Amino acid sequence: MTKKRVVKDYEALPEDIIRLVKIKYPTGYAEHLVSYTDKEGKKVSALPFETDDAYYLIRMTILEAKRIVKEDEDFDEDGVLRGDFADVEVDDEFDGEGEDDDDISDGVSEEDDHIIVTRRRDEEEDIPDDTEY
Repeated sequence: MTKKRVVKDYEALPEDIIRLVKIKYPTGYAEHLVSYTDKEGKKVSALPFETDDAYYLIRMTILEAKRIVKEDEDFDEDGVLRGDFADVEVDDEFDGEGEDDDDISDGVSEEDDHIIVTRRRDEEEDIPDDTEY
């Protein structure tokens, strides 16, 4: 079974996914961003995140990633997730479904359904990853 592939803005994510993203990236998001060219030919940066049911690319720039962490009270002044964050209970576990998901494969044939992902490397040029999605 192929996982659902979703591209979405951070602000549009449900709270349970945001919580899981914070746990996955407890030291912030900026250093984990990847960039890719979207179907309109624009270079976009995003944070990769995977659940059992879906693979997400959460759209954000480096500046947005730093701002999100700086303004989030769950992170301390050094941009590290508070130690007591994981102790807070969450009611519902994420089921991989969402109402307004931007599915990557919309309007694209199976053979053209891929993203060329590049990873950021300390101010060097991006290096393409040949993995197809």
